[in-house]
Amino acid sequence: QVQFVESGGGLVQPGGSLRLSCVASGFTFSSYAMSWYRQAPGKERELVASITGLSSRINYADSVKGRFTISRDNPKNTVYLQMNSLKPEDTAVYYCHVLWFGNAYWGQGTQVTVSS
Repeated sequence: QVQFVESGGGLVQPGGSLRLSCVASGFTFSSYAMSWYRQAPGKERELVASITGLSSRINYADSVKGRFTISRDNPKNTVYLQMNSLKPEDTAVYYCHVLWFGNAYWGQGTQVTVSS
């Protein structure tokens, strides 16, 4: 059974930083690409960043390039999202995601609020 436990969200001022973590279980973590998505109120869920199983390929949404960094620690079954220079428009619920045997699995989401 695929499961995720996300943590690290919170309230931060503009320009601040947060680090999200997602611990996965139920599948061979190192064999699968992992992604972070986010969904702001009234908007569709959007891809923020993705990383392949051995970290050989990483992609970012244009809106976060140069500010966010995705990484993973395969022995710990954990994927991270380091978020720097946060802006109010980064406010959203952030979800980790895996596509496993053709099915999409999502974490429970962690709220990130950027506000002064």
